[in-house]
Amino acid sequence: MNLRLLCKLLGLIAILIGAAMAFSLPWALVEGDWRMASERRGLAGLAGAIAACLAVGMSLRRLGRDARGQLFRKEAMAVVALSWIMATVLGGLPYWFSGTLRAPRTPMSLVDAMFESQSGFSTTGATVLAEIEDPAMVPRCILFWRSSTHYLGGLGIIVLFVAILGQGSAGKALMRAEMPGPSHSSPQARTQHTAWVLFLIYNGLNAALILALWMLRVPLFDAICHAFGAIATGGFSTYNASVGHFATDPSLNSVLIEITLVVFMIVAGTNFMLLYWLLVRKPEKLFRDVEWRTYLAILAGATLLVLIAGLVHGDFDRYGTSEVAIEGPGSADGPYPVIRGLRCSLFQVVSIMTTTGFCVDEFEKWNALSCGVLLVLMFVGGCAGSTGGGIKVIRHLLFVRILRLELEQAFHPRVVRPLRLGGEPVEDQSLRKNILVYFGLVGVIFVASWLFVLGVEPVTTWANHNVEHKMIDSISCVATTMNNVGPGLGVVGARQNFGSFSAPSKLLFTWLMMIGRLEIFVVLALFVPSFWRNQ
Repeated sequence: MNLRLLCKLLGLIAILIGAAMAFSLPWALVEGDWRMASERRGLAGLAGAIAACLAVGMSLRRLGRDARGQLFRKEAMAVVALSWIMATVLGGLPYWFSGTLRAPRTPMSLVDAMFESQSGFSTTGATVLAEIEDPAMVPRCILFWRSSTHYLGGLGIIVLFVAILGQGSAGKALMRAEMPGPSHSSPQARTQHTAWVLFLIYNGLNAALILALWMLRVPLFDAICHAFGAIATGGFSTYNASVGHFATDPSLNSVLIEITLVVFMIVAGTNFMLLYWLLVRKPEKLFRDVEWRTYLAILAGATLLVLIAGLVHGDFDRYGTSEVAIEGPGSADGPYPVIRGLRCSLFQVVSIMTTTGFCVDEFEKWNALSCGVLLVLMFVGGCAGSTGGGIKVIRHLLFVRILRLELEQAFHPRVVRPLRLGGEPVEDQSLRKNILVYFGLVGVIFVASWLFVLGVEPVTTWANHNVEHKMIDSISCVATTMNNVGPGLGVVGARQNFGSFSAPSKLLFTWLMMIGRLEIFVVLALFVPSFWRNQ
């Protein structure tokens, strides 16, 4: 292991994270009231965190100043995994240094800060903050940094790093180690060119959504933060009620806002390389892609199922995650239940499957079938090469095809058929084994984490909830963090948060969020002793 080279690259990433924090400073003056003690604490917290990032970065650069040699796959995996661990700690310093309150008279601990930081960078959107609308508890500049971590983590810290600084042949190894999911639509181009294509598409989508929301009269601060959350499929909002807040503001057209967000969330869950082909006027590659067609089919089918089940059980009689909810079809001036149900079902299905996590209704209070569908969608996720989390649609497609081949071999052992995707044989022969191992690892980590939460969490965590739901709620907590979704069921529902959980569980969730954002093998490799040896 070339430790000097690792230090050199990690130092550069630490400096970049510190530089990114500087963009949050002006919002204390523009959006917040700098005369407030909390806003001044926010400025001081950001300034201290920037100084810490620069100090760490320069120290690591100094250790790696004489670095020589090539960046091989092993070093690339180490850089990616360690950079995300480092980003978790450094990104949490603004919360910790500023004394941000996760609850009234309860400052965030270092574990809380690391949880919030990893949730932002991994685009999970889970939070420990109980009140984000009160600037006395969460300064505006800190709230902007919170959403900025979505922007940095959505495309990937390393991809941004490669796009801006290049790093020559090492960039290819770094990008392969960070971007999750098997790729099948990449253009043949230089690594830095590919990174720049992704970077420009990503920024173009962010700019387009900010403009669209601003034209819909959403305040600029809210438009930027919600755009960062939607395109990165993160889900951090500037309101306790998430996107459901807009339905309670009579000056806004909440229907158009929700439709706009749905469209951009679907696009963000699409393989960005397919968007590239669309931009270069080759739309047939998008429409012929079997993963993208399956992705849309699952969204449509799940929306229809949730809509029908919701109408049967009357789930849409009350709309909105805000405390001032809109009454349902029983009122004389209420909207038609089918229209309201379609609006709510479509938004929530798209938000959960793309792992964005925005909410327009308290979906954890829906019927059991709808909740079950949403829980399953957490494990599906978006397309490979997108900003969405989850297992990815392409892996599910390959897994189903592998199972069919294995079943056929059970009664025709001499028949050998190639693994096909979209009618074409899959060239990578090792992919068959990798997919099975991946699903096995997901199952083992999921079950072990669930049992850990059941064993560690005291009954007091469910003080304001039904403790009899502890088993299902724990499943939901692990699923929503491991798949980078954000909100879950019960104790972590649409208007709830992770603040009441114990420190060991929060550390586990922080690790699961990183596992979900990166390839599992990249993170687990750090725990193998031979990984750190020179040979």
